[in-house]
Amino acid sequence: MDYELPDGTVLALPRDATGADAAAAIGPGLARAALAVAIDGEVRDLARPLPPDGGRLEVITQKSGAAALALIRHDAAHVLATAVMELYPGVKISIGPPIEDGFYYDFQFPDGVSVSDADFERIEARMREHINADEPFVRREVSVGEALERFTAEGQDYKVKLIEDLVRDGDPAHPLETVSLYTNGPFTDLCRGPHAPSTKRIKSFKLQSVAGAYWRGDARNPMLTRIYGTAFFSARDLDEYLERLDRARANDHRRLGPQLGLFTFSEVSPGAAFWLPAGTRVYNELVALSREMGLARGYTEVKTPQLYDSSLWVTSGHWDKYREHMFVTESEGRTMAIKPMNCPGHCQLYSLTRHSYRDLPVRYSEPGLLHRNEPSGTLHGLLRVRHFAQDDAHIFCTEEQIQQEVAACLEFAFSTYEIFGLDVRIELSTRPAVRIGDDALWDRSEAALQQALDSRGLPYELQPSEGAFYGPKIDLHMTDSLGRSWQLGTVQLDYNFPERFHLTFTGADNSEHRPVMIHRAIMGSYERFIGILLEHLEGELPVWLAPVQAIVLPIADRHNDYGIDVLARLHDGGVRAELDERVESVGRKIRDAELRKIPYMLVVGDREREAGEVALREHRHGDSGSLTVEALIERLRAHTTNRSAR
Repeated sequence: MDYELPDGTVLALPRDATGADAAAAIGPGLARAALAVAIDGEVRDLARPLPPDGGRLEVITQKSGAAALALIRHDAAHVLATAVMELYPGVKISIGPPIEDGFYYDFQFPDGVSVSDADFERIEARMREHINADEPFVRREVSVGEALERFTAEGQDYKVKLIEDLVRDGDPAHPLETVSLYTNGPFTDLCRGPHAPSTKRIKSFKLQSVAGAYWRGDARNPMLTRIYGTAFFSARDLDEYLERLDRARANDHRRLGPQLGLFTFSEVSPGAAFWLPAGTRVYNELVALSREMGLARGYTEVKTPQLYDSSLWVTSGHWDKYREHMFVTESEGRTMAIKPMNCPGHCQLYSLTRHSYRDLPVRYSEPGLLHRNEPSGTLHGLLRVRHFAQDDAHIFCTEEQIQQEVAACLEFAFSTYEIFGLDVRIELSTRPAVRIGDDALWDRSEAALQQALDSRGLPYELQPSEGAFYGPKIDLHMTDSLGRSWQLGTVQLDYNFPERFHLTFTGADNSEHRPVMIHRAIMGSYERFIGILLEHLEGELPVWLAPVQAIVLPIADRHNDYGIDVLARLHDGGVRAELDERVESVGRKIRDAELRKIPYMLVVGDREREAGEVALREHRHGDSGSLTVEALIERLRAHTTNRSAR
């Protein structure tokens, strides 16, 4: 068998060779460092025989980045389950996968037994025993019947259910006959793998938190206990990660928002923010930015209803694909649903007017309110909500206009992100397994988006099967100050909705033609964008976006009258300003303004009143000398006009 290595050389191996044999054939040092192998991108255990038809082979070591970390984090999840089963007899185990920054395992503890972070030290100590024992991960293929018999005898109901689901959801033409089990020490789990050779490859780990999680993510199912942890190849890497987590906790938008007086939440409306006056100003500034930039680019703002007859969602395909996430009600015998997205409403709006080819492209924008019935367990501050608004737009154009319109959407996005100092990377996501429309339409739409990117030399990563159910998409991602990746904008090409809604325009030949639809959002939801921005900037909003741009700080009561005069002049100049008239020392007032992260603090006393000036103090930078109120207003106007990132 011949295998191509990353450097292009060919490695010849006997037919029954394993991944370990491949690493040893390359060199003894690599054999010692090897964790697994990847064949044409599929990661496999070292002990497994290699595919008989060859392929591109890569040996995974701890230098392999995310692939290597995923291996030892999967190992750590199994070791966690091993320790928990020993320490808590009668516990039922569910699943334990690696995730982006670590791993978790879901458990159902016996009645009356619970686990909290106070138990982590005890669990970690038992985990270390198994890690230090250097227990190998041994894979074994067994029949479905044998696996069911084993886990039934052990009382592991969730494992039994997992196997039954695998059988049910399999290909009827090729029924599932075997499943794989992995054993490390005394623990055996249902698992498809892969794993590293042994537990000792886990160098540094830490259990982090406990949360509730419904079995299969369904609120109708039992609530399980999910234990989260992480693992690294060195104590240094673990310490650096934990330090980033501390920073993330300190800058969690759920903490910063109330602290800065921007928003809060209430259980009377879960998943919906209550925006305080300061937060509403931030929100409105972002909406104004979207409107201003959209108007200059030919967008027409529209307003569509919140509530629609279910027939609209049947036409769009959402009734079958998305109904469980919609709020549904009845009115006069009609089934109605609150809109979770704007696109079907915009299709309906377009259909209510006749269009000529001369009218195209039609660009509708709407910062409309949306509602999605997200499970309560997934709600997360502003980042995952039930009530939100998007900087949403839909473009109806001819096929000949696709390239130009997609390029214009990307320019709009890049110009927006530049205002906030955000660097973005591009992903092209293609057809998912569950989709609407025939393959010919998908071929055309995927090719059009790829051509739009290639023709402008824009680098992108291909994400197979990650498109929307109605069309492929270009997603725009940013990496924040803590190294986390966030999807912000999206540009989606859609031949299906115009077909389903029977949308037309009259062409130059006086015949009816079908337009193409482009779905476009740049910030995404304003709520989520504000949450991401707060954490990325550690709450330090740029001057033009800050809810309070300047605060006047009289040194003593006798300076309040001059402070009131300064405040009035600032308001007349369009500055968002406040006056702190409290009977407190100016030092205390400065400290409080710093905590509120107000960009400019204007200290006024006898000298400033006589000179008609203010003593300027900038947030985090200290004293900046004295200047007139008019000069300060001009400076703030420049910040607002230029929308500088800082």
